[in-house]
Amino acid sequence: MEAVGHTAKKSGIDELSDDEEANPWELSGLFEGDMLLESHSARNGVLNDTLRWTDATVPYYIHDEDFTDEEELVILKALKEYHNKTCIKFRPYHKTDTNYVVFRSNASGCWSSVGMQSEGQIVNLQSPGCIKHGVVVHELLHALGFFHQQSAANRDDYVKILWENIEPGHEHNFNKYNDSVVTSYGVEYDYGSVMHYSGKAFSKNKEPTIEALQPNVTLGQRNGLSEKDVTKLEQMYQSRCAQRTETDAAASPSFMDHFNSLLGLATNHVLP
Repeated sequence: MEAVGHTAKKSGIDELSDDEEANPWELSGLFEGDMLLESHSARNGVLNDTLRWTDATVPYYIHDEDFTDEEELVILKALKEYHNKTCIKFRPYHKTDTNYVVFRSNASGCWSSVGMQSEGQIVNLQSPGCIKHGVVVHELLHALGFFHQQSAANRDDYVKILWENIEPGHEHNFNKYNDSVVTSYGVEYDYGSVMHYSGKAFSKNKEPTIEALQPNVTLGQRNGLSEKDVTKLEQMYQSRCAQRTETDAAASPSFMDHFNSLLGLATNHVLP
């Protein structure tokens, strides 16, 4: 796999504490801070149907040695939000799976591939710093096929990029894409998307790097999926969800088995 940007270094893991103001995904040095891209996907993403998960189902594997039980619960609660609000389903990895997500914490920063990319693609969640509900939701939305909201083709109608405040060498993190690469699925620009940068992302002087053109709005949040995030995700995967039969769903072990086992409510599910 050829990454756009450079590979994260394990030595950076201890550089961020949970209460530090800096965004942990700024540590990785990857494309737009937290996206590990195949060389071909630097010019393709949301509109590339081959990057969408088969039957809108995502097998996952959590490296137990990387996370405490409490941290695994944070990850599983993020999966649960998708389960509750969208047609996307997560289930534990099985050895017959070709494509699946692997949660790791052995490199610096919070980052993910964009869309279904390869066998055992990584969602890295540095600890401390990344094991937070909204951060996990954000990285999973990358894995499902979404770029950042402020990369939208029409972003200049909604925000102003303050280039003079951006850390030198990080200007590319504020690139935008044309409509041949990304789509809004007819949904209005979402200041409150979990995929939107905060106002001071990649700032060199703690001054804003992004300014909303509408008054009294907050740029981005890491609480969970916004209503518009859900709408766009449903639009992207509606045909894939329709392909998934009730029989298929019933035959697959649920992430809830794993969730409940960590809560001590069940002991019949063991990851491979």
